[in-house]
Amino acid sequence: MQEIELTKVLIGGVSQNQAYFESDMAELAELVKANQMTVVGDIRQNLERAVAATYFGSGKLEEIHQLAEENDAQVLVVNDELSPSQIRNLEHELKMTLLDRTGLILAIFANRAQSREAKMQVQIARLQYELPRLRVGEQANLMQQGGGPGFANRGSGETKLEMNQRTIKNKISQLRHELKTMEVAQQTKRAQRERSAIPTVALVGYTNAGKSTTMNGLLRRFNADAENAKTVFERDMLFATLDTSVREITLPDNKKFLLSDTVGFINKLPTQLVKAFRSTLAEAAAADLLVQVIDFSDPNYQEMIKVTEKTLHTMGIDDIPMIYAYNKADRKTDTAFPLQTGEHDLVYSATDQASLELLTQMITKELFADLTKVAFMIPFADGKWVDYLNEHANILEQDYTASGTQITAEVSPEDRQRLAKYIIEV
Repeated sequence: MQEIELTKVLIGGVSQNQAYFESDMAELAELVKANQMTVVGDIRQNLERAVAATYFGSGKLEEIHQLAEENDAQVLVVNDELSPSQIRNLEHELKMTLLDRTGLILAIFANRAQSREAKMQVQIARLQYELPRLRVGEQANLMQQGGGPGFANRGSGETKLEMNQRTIKNKISQLRHELKTMEVAQQTKRAQRERSAIPTVALVGYTNAGKSTTMNGLLRRFNADAENAKTVFERDMLFATLDTSVREITLPDNKKFLLSDTVGFINKLPTQLVKAFRSTLAEAAAADLLVQVIDFSDPNYQEMIKVTEKTLHTMGIDDIPMIYAYNKADRKTDTAFPLQTGEHDLVYSATDQASLELLTQMITKELFADLTKVAFMIPFADGKWVDYLNEHANILEQDYTASGTQITAEVSPEDRQRLAKYIIEV
């Protein structure tokens, strides 16, 4: 099979006293790889602040120009979000295509989004990013999606740039309206799940920490037909998963919970995407428990925890109980796992069965702490409740007597109240 020649790019950044500059640059290289491009050179400049006009200093620009010629690089990807004027000036100076970190992340999201909702959210974010970067005489690269009826009533004195700006604004408005309609449908689904009284668990965390691998491990472990378990897409790359997936997990003792796999976070997540993905993360906002999956093998995992929690806070997701699940322990030498290091802390590997078992125990303990042991005597005429308990409760004992079926089970407060008239003392 003939290999596809990947676009050659240089990556570059100005340190600006950023505490995690080195790890951010390494992450930028991974983002480039995730966007099907290849890094052929790395440029860094140690400055307290970026140059207002060109981001890099003049000497560094000459170095970039030379490195690009030597490596036949067509694109420069920089580690920060650039202003429209910085992009114009750099492209003029270097005669290269410029892509900043925000634009790169948006491009990855646009390529990976699968559901209609995710595609619309990404399109809104990209249009918001494009709007201040339109140039006179230039047709925005997303304008093909913005035409059609409703956008043709333009003033006779309007410039091409103004027409493009107004078209984008109208398109954003249209997409937001469509998205709102979809959000209402999603809210209805969530309300139905809440009425079913099944608790919910959301996997959250930094991109590529192993959320999807954890979800698939649990699905295979507790699905009778493991080969046909409705697993989610997983791959060792940044932003492999963009769409929220929800699956039901049924444990051997009949305890059930809904598990959702959410989009991963990243440092310097574009503000446009924070707003656009607020609805996607509604599953996390409505969860009874969050499991923050952390790449324990990454030396910067503490910073990743901070980024995740800051992003959750920005989205108003606070005060939900959380398990800190330190994944990929198998990649760290001399690290014992699975190991519960605190009430809500677990060192584990998502590919290890014993790890998944311990994680399940922690989830179960948190979700079902209010279950109580209750004995019921259910007359044969009301046998439907026997079937109900066998489906929804953890049956400890079951016996048939002359008066009916006697069942001892662990039940929720709601079921205890629902079947109160059948409760007996034993």
